Amino acid sequence: MDADGAKETARRTVSARADELVALSHRIHAHPEISFEEDRAAAWCGEALSDAGFDVEAGSAGLPTAFVATAGSGPLTIGICCEYDALPGIGHACGHNVIAASAVGAGLALAELADDLGITVKVLGTPAEEGGGGKITMLEAGAFDGLHGAMMVHPWPTELIQMPCLAVRHYDISYTGRSAHASAFPELGINAADAITVAQVAIGLLRQHAEPGNQVHGIVTNGGMAPNIVPGFTEAKYYVRAPTLEALERWDERVQHCFEAGAIATGASLEAVAQGPAYSEFRLDEPLAAAYKANAEQLGRRFPDPPEHAVPASTDMANVSLALPSIHPTLGIDSLPAVNHQAEFAEHCASPVADRAALEGASAMAWTVIDAATRDELRDRLLATTYRHGV
Repeated sequence: MDADGAKETARRTVSARADELVALSHRIHAHPEISFEEDRAAAWCGEALSDAGFDVEAGSAGLPTAFVATAGSGPLTIGICCEYDALPGIGHACGHNVIAASAVGAGLALAELADDLGITVKVLGTPAEEGGGGKITMLEAGAFDGLHGAMMVHPWPTELIQMPCLAVRHYDISYTGRSAHASAFPELGINAADAITVAQVAIGLLRQHAEPGNQVHGIVTNGGMAPNIVPGFTEAKYYVRAPTLEALERWDERVQHCFEAGAIATGASLEAVAQGPAYSEFRLDEPLAAAYKANAEQLGRRFPDPPEHAVPASTDMANVSLALPSIHPTLGIDSLPAVNHQAEFAEHCASPVADRAALEGASAMAWTVIDAATRDELRDRLLATTYRHGV
């Protein structure tokens, strides 16, 4: 099958399944589930793929809300990553419902073409991108083994061929002190709230000396029980970011010293627990990115030049990019002034503009896989590197 004919077949498949894909996006949007709790979203995506003939392995990598869906048996194996977790409190304010619909749509478009193109298509349901690093766990457990390339798309205020990414480590921070009556017996207390305050002040002063691109930000999730009780226990969540994993190690050590300062100053004990593995910087596969851009533009997507709102975030897809050729373009959904992780952005992620983006993102990814299968230079290069965890 030639590339043009395959692309037309893929486009028709996405068009024929448009109502189903938009309904999937809206259903996930209306029922937001946070990291590692995406039971319904994972099941809905898996069922849509299973009904189309995919062999679906649920609970992949020991994660109940992960799956790997496979169609075709060709030598070139491409993975399409499907995210569906939401943010606490503000639902799908990062648009993972759109990501899920696009990934499923691309899988459906490629399934009937896979054997003719000599490819194997894997749609990977990857939980906990917003915290927990589902893709990293799946990488380490072998769920990405045998892949020659991977891709996904992500809603954003504007179109970008690549979302800039910082490495990040997520922490749960807690201090344990000793409660006491804040007026009658304050001298008997060890103030755990003071410990987090000292740490926050130290972090604020440290920012002056940060290397370019280094960030740290967090929230206090438990600051005490009542004003007349010396807080005996406090909790916070913090993200530490840097341009690369190497830079993150240097910066993280300095931030940890700030948390330690809070414990030393107050006598409280500190516990800093990483929520999951560190997310890395992103290594973009330029040939795949160029193919995607050309396909997206042919479908009517427009990439501003110079790029607009190309500000850094973090994603566990970056770790995948260090392991095998990967792309992570954004889908502009015309949301400004609303941006990711705002409640207003969540509203845009179930709009007609977002629905169109989901369908065009599905087609653009399918067309890019078709290019990888039919262009000798792309296919040969991808086949030369097969991912195996631990190798």
